[in-house]
Amino acid sequence: MAEAVADILTFHKYVVDVAQDGDEALAYAKEGGYDGIILDVMMPGTDGLTVLRKLRAAGDRTPVLLLTARAEVEDRIEGLDLGADDYLPKPFVMGELLARVRAMLRRRDTYVPEVLSAGDLQLDPSDYTLRCGKKSVQLQKREYLLMETLLKNQGIYVGADALITGAWGYDTEADANALRVCLSGLRKHLNGIGSQMEIRSKRNIGYTLTDGE
Repeated sequence: MAEAVADILTFHKYVVDVAQDGDEALAYAKEGGYDGIILDVMMPGTDGLTVLRKLRAAGDRTPVLLLTARAEVEDRIEGLDLGADDYLPKPFVMGELLARVRAMLRRRDTYVPEVLSAGDLQLDPSDYTLRCGKKSVQLQKREYLLMETLLKNQGIYVGADALITGAWGYDTEADANALRVCLSGLRKHLNGIGSQMEIRSKRNIGYTLTDGE
């Protein structure tokens, strides 16, 4: 897999170093100078999540794309919470990998705040806290994932299927009813902290987060 990824990146004019295990990856990364890092979670020796944790603890902010065969929502959450910029489950097509690498490298020179904000809301990924002024509420895992998607797409209607996949994963039995229940909980949280932001819906289109004023 490492050789295949290196070959396709080299073919597309990227300069690539390949590490054979987690310890070597950590040593390479600490040398600095990289525009981006692709980490396989299941590397020999030190696993990719541990490598990522050590890099972020050392203050390394190089964009990181995680590759893993584990596509469960909990695994994605762990990787993103540790500071990964993107997450690509295996198996994947090389075209998607290249697209994600391009997107990751574009973000390298763009400030991406750790705390998401829209209107009077702030969403802190470090502890799943949603704030409005001095009031706050700690969201459950799926509430956080839904709110994150809505914040990143403020004013844009996101389809129910996309929201379900983002919060529950691809292999889920969750349906539109489960989504409505979770969104109802988020609406209560917004009212509870006094936010002017509202979650609105359009039939057969989706949901959006917008300023209620």
